Amino acid sequence: MEITRTDIEAAAGRIEGWVRRTPVLEVQEGLVLKLDLLQPTGSFKVRGAFSLLTSHPEGRQVVAASGGNFGLAVAYAASRLDKTADIFVPSTSPDAKIARIRALGARVHVIEGFYAEALVASEEFSRDREVLTAHAYDDPHVVAGQGTCGREILAQIPDVDTVVVAVGGAGLIGGIASWVRDDARVIAVETEGTASLHAALAAGRPVTTEVGGVAADSLGSARVGEIGFEAASRWVDQSVLVTDDDVVAAQRWLWDQCRLIAEPGAATAVAALTSGSYQPGSDEQVCVLVCGANTDPSFVAVDSSV
Repeated sequence: MEITRTDIEAAAGRIEGWVRRTPVLEVQEGLVLKLDLLQPTGSFKVRGAFSLLTSHPEGRQVVAASGGNFGLAVAYAASRLDKTADIFVPSTSPDAKIARIRALGARVHVIEGFYAEALVASEEFSRDREVLTAHAYDDPHVVAGQGTCGREILAQIPDVDTVVVAVGGAGLIGGIASWVRDDARVIAVETEGTASLHAALAAGRPVTTEVGGVAADSLGSARVGEIGFEAASRWVDQSVLVTDDDVVAAQRWLWDQCRLIAEPGAATAVAALTSGSYQPGSDEQVCVLVCGANTDPSFVAVDSSV
């Protein structure tokens, strides 16, 4: 299923006033960060959540599975739109994210395992109920909502050559690639423990992968969505992997250089550059999306030579 620029424009109209047009930060010549970690719930996920919920104004109860950030986004959107939310999260999600979902008024169901197990439990819960089911990354309204971030990037950095994006279930990169298309290069970044898009591109189709590592709570989708995979197959120019150590170093770099606290999944995109997994050309204008801030900030107290 193709997400068109018209779909993304429509999503932008629906979510206007509910989400922030986040700023960009020029760190050095040729490197700009898009700061979507400054969204109300600390991640880009509110774009897709509001896009979906506003497209179904009649639904009063919404059910979602999430490693944490999409659950936060759905809970927040539901609270603003006078809906109730049931959020299924895996036991591997950080306690801080689970607590914030509860604080937003959602009913939280903690399921043993990772995102895949939480998704199955949410589907079983929804089967005999009249509810709006919110898929974290494989719903056209959600992907179109995430595409509004790409729309902003091209408007804010018209001379951008390359957009670097971390990948979980491929909803974000699917939306961004669906807007950017051939106007810039799109680089996908995953950790070695959350490499579902990398594996899918190699296989020519979505495949089920093992999940683990430092970014598993936000990037730990064992299988990418069909919508994101289709877009990535057409418009993602390169897929690279980084290690968990690379991600931790990138988190520290973001703090040392920018005073930004980013969660591991968000620092994964930055890690592609700080580790050398992606090496831009000398005159290449690069935008790296820093997409989430929901993490324990205690790491900033650790000395770093990065």
